[in-house]
Amino acid sequence: MQKSKIASLIVFRRILYIFLIFASSSTLFSQGTGNKYAGEFLAIGVGGRPLGMGGAYVSLVNDVTSGYWNPGALARMNYPQFSLMHDERFGNLVNYDYGSVALPWGVNASLGLSVIRLGVDDVPNTTRAWRDLNNNGYFDQGDRIEYSDITFFNAADWAFIATYSKKQSDKLSYGVNLKVISRSIDDGSAWGIGFDVGAIYNVTPKFRIGANLQDITTTLLAWNTGRKELITPTAKIGGSYDIPFFKTGRITPAVDFDVRFENRKFASLANVGPVSFDMHAGLEYGFKDLFALRVGYNDVKQLTFGAGVKLPKLNLDYSFAKFDGNDQLGNTHRISVTFTLEDEKFKRKGQ
Repeated sequence: MQKSKIASLIVFRRILYIFLIFASSSTLFSQGTGNKYAGEFLAIGVGGRPLGMGGAYVSLVNDVTSGYWNPGALARMNYPQFSLMHDERFGNLVNYDYGSVALPWGVNASLGLSVIRLGVDDVPNTTRAWRDLNNNGYFDQGDRIEYSDITFFNAADWAFIATYSKKQSDKLSYGVNLKVISRSIDDGSAWGIGFDVGAIYNVTPKFRIGANLQDITTTLLAWNTGRKELITPTAKIGGSYDIPFFKTGRITPAVDFDVRFENRKFASLANVGPVSFDMHAGLEYGFKDLFALRVGYNDVKQLTFGAGVKLPKLNLDYSFAKFDGNDQLGNTHRISVTFTLEDEKFKRKGQ
């Protein structure tokens, strides 16, 4: 009876694994040029605050998460910061983790390093454990599994992002990312290098616009099997505005647009030929820079909610998203923490 339960669990995990991973890499071990979703794990987003606002953050970001959202904004931080986030999806089967560190560099620049991992761990491989006693190519009543021959492997996507940002003036700052991407599925692996360029501009003290041109030169992922995948450029453009709310609070609406060149057509909000457009929208209420409430709508048509608390040197942020119409996919809860070395000896020079 116990072996029957184990066998059922193995089959279930393998089917779900194949669906989640090979949906974007279904012809991984064949020759040819890659598909339009090769870098999709990089579009998930990081940080409880921006994800609670539906990902509308390219013009609002001003902290260590700038390495992901807009490298041009990293120069606007004045103290070293660290950030961590963990996210579990699809019944805790898929793990999504993020960590970053950044520090001021001189009078008007900043340096940062971010790491992202999306993985399905401990996937059972029963290739060598199946005994096809009937030699019919099907697993039926006459066959069995030798559990001692079952091996396990991980399927993971990694991104390592190094950021340099410079503040040109009180209104304008810009930056660049160098990205190293690694993907692996069992004994298949791929590597690629890409670049992002971003900028943020204060039209007024309360009105900001930002742009992040991701994979600006097109990122090539080369597999050890000979297969090649391309991550095409994406332009993220957005704006945000602070509206005073009585004397103690503010309301900040933000809107972003993702412009892609992958010929997504009906998988996007709108398209003109091969160019597609998707929208992120968010709204944040902040009270005395102590706590905040958030709501948003993201590019995969999810309604998101969030909240944040600012403690001395520590920010705690939470976001929630639900897969509408499919309870089996479960809800997504994300919690992120950001620690700031807010001390005079760590403060940016000249501030």
